[in-house]
Amino acid sequence: MAETEQGAQQSAHKNEKLGEVVSTKMAKTIVVEVTRRVPHPMYKRIVSKRKKFYAHDEEQSANVGDFVRIVECRPLSRLKRWELQTVLRRAPLVAVEHPALQQSADTRVKKTLKKKKK
Repeated sequence: MAETEQGAQQSAHKNEKLGEVVSTKMAKTIVVEVTRRVPHPMYKRIVSKRKKFYAHDEEQSANVGDFVRIVECRPLSRLKRWELQTVLRRAPLVAVEHPALQQSADTRVKKTLKKKKK
């Protein structure tokens, strides 16, 4: 009986990762960037490596900038193999009060340069 309980505990333990949410634009999906520091294989200097994971967020509770814990799960789509377990730290909310400042703060607008006529 002790052997079956021990086997169940080992199979219940799943891989976990901690990271920052970088995107919440998809429905029930977040993109989490996990950063780890490892020594360079040849030079032995500590370098930061980053990897993005797609995670399932059923309640859509995570926001961009939040620090979260994700756990391994069965494949949910072509890229999603993780699910959100908990939000460890919420991102600070920054509000822009003046409406004129709100329009100029948008950096996603593509600015094109007109060619000069000869």
